[in-house]
Amino acid sequence: MEFQLIIDKAAPETVVATVRQRSELTDQIEALVLQHQGANFVTAYRDEDIKQLPFESIECFTVIGGKTFAIDTKGRQYRVKHRLYELEAMLPECFIRINKSALVNEHHLVEFTASFSGAVDAVLRSGYREYVSRRCFAAIKRRFEEK
Repeated sequence: MEFQLIIDKAAPETVVATVRQRSELTDQIEALVLQHQGANFVTAYRDEDIKQLPFESIECFTVIGGKTFAIDTKGRQYRVKHRLYELEAMLPECFIRINKSALVNEHHLVEFTASFSGAVDAVLRSGYREYVSRRCFAAIKRRFEEK
């Protein structure tokens, strides 16, 4: 199998997959592409309200009790019907994984705090804190050193 990604800001966005036959993987790829459609928001639910949250207003996506939530800039939690790996595929590059159950918008990241035990937390503008795993922290550190 071969994968090719061509980034051309002048060309229209097109996804082409050449396969021998349709499979579960091709169905998943098709669903993901059709679902995204270049949108810059995610549909979120809170109480009885349905809202389209723009990516720039979301500080963090996290899994709580097996359900995915978006946390906005005011610290409000909204239920999202996507799994974290689906969100990771459709979100812009400013969202970084900080542990196996959280993605953070680096534009809303204030600081990393360390405790005496060596644990590191990511602190966001709204005051929300999320644990950073050691594996992810090493990748985040490399990412910021490259910039």
